Amino acid sequence: MISFLLILFSALFFVGIISKTKAKIAARKMPSVLQPVFDVIRLFKKGTIYSTTTSIIFKIAPIVYFSTVLLAVFFIPIGSHHGLLSFNGDFIFFAYMLALGKFMMIVAAMDTGSGFEGMGANREALYSMLVEPAFFILVGSMALFTNHISFHDLYDNLHISSNLSYVISIVSIYILIYIAMVENSRMPVDDPKTHLELTMVHEVMVLDNSGFDLALIHIATWLKFAIYGALISNFVIKTSWEWYDQILTFLGIQFVFAIVVGLLEAFRARNKMEKNPQWLIMLSAIAIVIFLTTLIITHKIILN
Repeated sequence: MISFLLILFSALFFVGIISKTKAKIAARKMPSVLQPVFDVIRLFKKGTIYSTTTSIIFKIAPIVYFSTVLLAVFFIPIGSHHGLLSFNGDFIFFAYMLALGKFMMIVAAMDTGSGFEGMGANREALYSMLVEPAFFILVGSMALFTNHISFHDLYDNLHISSNLSYVISIVSIYILIYIAMVENSRMPVDDPKTHLELTMVHEVMVLDNSGFDLALIHIATWLKFAIYGALISNFVIKTSWEWYDQILTFLGIQFVFAIVVGLLEAFRARNKMEKNPQWLIMLSAIAIVIFLTTLIITHKIILN
């Protein structure tokens, strides 16, 4: 329960810290960290408008999307604190719960009959398909290294002691950061502030969403950022630490992660559309290097 509450708490501030970081770098007046929360509250107070061309799929998609992301939070441990749900192979269920939510959003975008939303849905599906192997190869490498196949046991038995294992952890964190960026349609694959339909990905998919539905979509984005921040924090947090040290470290890493996302969006240009698939495949290639290194560490491959 503690891990669930911590992720919910950190999600409230995550996007606000990103916006504040970007505003600071651009020398603009900085918005409140809670401004995204106020925006969502305002959306909850507004009515929801549905196009006459949409079906029940469009109406239920935001609820399913939010529900799958919220359920995914249940599987995330923080240090010695278990997730609300934990079983062998739970990371597979976790990944496909997120995939189910994204699938519903893709189908809902196509349900509108808009050519622009169809293009955005096509790109979202392609990017998700290309980034999925990187996640599974990365977690599979951790499973091979620890001989465990649940999130809590993976991190609980992830003993980082040698220089090589430190390198693997740093590279794993790098991959998770960019997986989070891709899953939330941020730089360098998408720009959430763009208003050109031909180059938009996620934002063009939700053009027809409003009110309550749009608020749920925004909250789901906050939660997904906090989820990946929790996965990253578990590389640092030790289960042997005191509970308050674990909580403070978790919150500190979430804060640093949000700042890193803000810095990446402020200083990194968006990829050209045709370059995105190559860049995403590169993440999987890096994950394969981690996998091969893990094979060497665990003596599955012996180099003479």
